[in-house]
Order: sequence, then structure tokens, then C-alpha cells
Amino acid sequence: MRRIQLLPLGSLAPELLSELASGLAGEFLMTCEILTPVGEPSFAFNVTRRQYCSTEVLVALAQRKTPDTWRLLGVTALDLYIPIFTFVFGEAQLGGKCALISAFRLRDEFYGLPPNLPLLRERMLKEAVHELGHTLGLRHCEDYQCVMAPSHGVELVDLKSSHFCAGCRAAVHARAGGKALGNALRVPQSPPSL
Repeated sequence: MRRIQLLPLGSLAPELLSELASGLAGEFLMTCEILTPVGEPSFAFNVTRRQYCSTEVLVALAQRKTPDTWRLLGVTALDLYIPIFTFVFGEAQLGGKCALISAFRLRDEFYGLPPNLPLLRERMLKEAVHELGHTLGLRHCEDYQCVMAPSHGVELVDLKSSHFCAGCRAAVHARAGGKALGNALRVPQSPPSL
């Protein structure tokens, strides 16, 4: 059976993972299971930067896929980077099977604000859908409300929705040839008109 698998890397609150799994199941209209957590990816730690290289983690994730894996999403609370950026909220294999997100800079506490668990959940879902979108071959979208809009700061994450715009949704279906996903993408409901 086709499923999204969440792999916790290090320590994460179980309720955060449950909420994320539920949100992804709703967005992609398929089962989302939480795998047994694994330890922090110490092999990817950069002592100078005091961060974890997300690309190295993705390489390790790719070796953990199973036949039941439609997509494998690593989820961590560690600070991630790629060499050309100060930080990343996540990274994915474009057109591949694996992606990774981090809650580290999605938390309000990082910015000196009080904790806001509902906002953290919302941000994590947006970034997870975004990175999974990259695994479906999608690039960044110019529609700032589309989940595929780029997010170089948490403010931009807050502006976008957790849904694919019509153009990105159509691109996913076109790439899948109507077979791999069928109708397995949620169509956002329009607000009632007045």
C-alpha cells in the first residue's frame, strides 16, 4: 500500500508528529505512518557551523526506503543548512522519494517569542507539503499563497497556505500521468461567496 512515512530524527514531541501525520494524510489523501525514531544524524554535524548538513541526511534517508515507501520524510528539531545558505527549513530530492524538514527555526522561541504550538504545527505542515512537492518534481512557485512558494524566512512560511495552487496541482497530475497519484491531492475549498 502506498504511504507517506515520517522518520523522526532525534527527539520530537509525539503530538507534533501525530499532528503532522494527520495533516499530511489530509493533504495527500493517503496513509501517513510514523516510523520508530532514530538518533540524531551525528555524521552530518558541522562543528564550525554548529548545524547539520541536510544534504548528507538526505543521502542516508534514501538508503532507508522500503517497498511500502511512497515518500519518506525525515523530521527533526535540529538546525539544518546547505553550504550556500545560512539555514534551511528543509530539503528534498527533486523528483526523488526522500525529503527532510526541521522544526528548529519554525519555532517562535528561536526568534525570542513565547512558544506558539498551533503556529509551529501549521508551519511544519506547510514545509512538509512543500518538500514533498519537490519530490513530485515541483519547483518553486510564483504564487505567494501556494505551498510551493519559496520561504527564505519564517514570515514567508506564514504567508503561504498548506495547499498546492491549481497550476502546481495540475503539474503533479500531468507528471504522474494520472496513474501514480490519481486524485490523491486535496483540492482546497473556496470560501463561500457573499
